[in-house]
Amino acid sequence: MSNSYVSFHIDLLKQTYNHAIQFMPFASQELGEDEQSFLEQFTALIEAIEQQSEDVLEQGQALLTRWIRNYPELVPIIPRDLLWYFGGDCLHYMPDEEIDKFQLLDEKRHLAESEGKDFEYARERAVILELAH
Repeated sequence: MSNSYVSFHIDLLKQTYNHAIQFMPFASQELGEDEQSFLEQFTALIEAIEQQSEDVLEQGQALLTRWIRNYPELVPIIPRDLLWYFGGDCLHYMPDEEIDKFQLLDEKRHLAESEGKDFEYARERAVILELAH
């Protein structure tokens, strides 16, 4: 995977962590054991990706499925990109149309990389996901 692709998702994870801790139960002065464990798992995942650990996809899947199962009221703040990035069980929470868009984005990225071309992931993502105006 290209560094810009991984960096994009590391930044997204950090933003998501900072967003999540603004909401209950994570915004509480006194976190419960489950919440503390969840936040520790979240920061461990970010560190694992930064260190290019081999099992990051499994760690990410475990974190996001735990999030969905334990904090359903906070599911709307999970960026869809993270569900795609970690894949596996996370894909069950994405509609087929959304999966198709992320698949197209990945295909374009892989093609550009195989041809030795630069690929501006964030720009292409905005176009394919229809975020650009």
